[in-house]
Amino acid sequence: MNTPTPPDNPGQNARALLKTLQENYPVFRECSPLVIGIDKQILERLPDIERKTLRIALGMHTNSLRYLKTMEKATHRLDLDGNAGAEVMATHRSHATEVLRERFRKDAERRKAQREAEAQERQRSEKLRQLLEKFDKNR
Repeated sequence: MNTPTPPDNPGQNARALLKTLQENYPVFRECSPLVIGIDKQILERLPDIERKTLRIALGMHTNSLRYLKTMEKATHRLDLDGNAGAEVMATHRSHATEVLRERFRKDAERRKAQREAEAQERQRSEKLRQLLEKFDKNR
């Protein structure tokens, strides 16, 4: 009896590809700003990879916190060999800043909501404890 093979998980394959890129290319390991069109360079050197997997891996990489922080201060983009390419445009730097600011804002809101929920739970537990004590005394 043959068991069906599980469908490929593009996200998992992209993580593996990203790890390979980080191992083989310092620009990925150091989260350097990548030249526009780096996907074509990668496909030339690694023709067996799927475009969709590469697109997901590049998206994961370029949306990472470390990459965005590097983009904020970068002046030039780098190719796979680390050679300087085009300048990083001010709009790209400001976009990275905005994305980071929005992430930090959402994270702060999430932490605040979590603290408030924990405080409400403590307050609820304390009220329940007080009620138990009150009714235990009346017995």
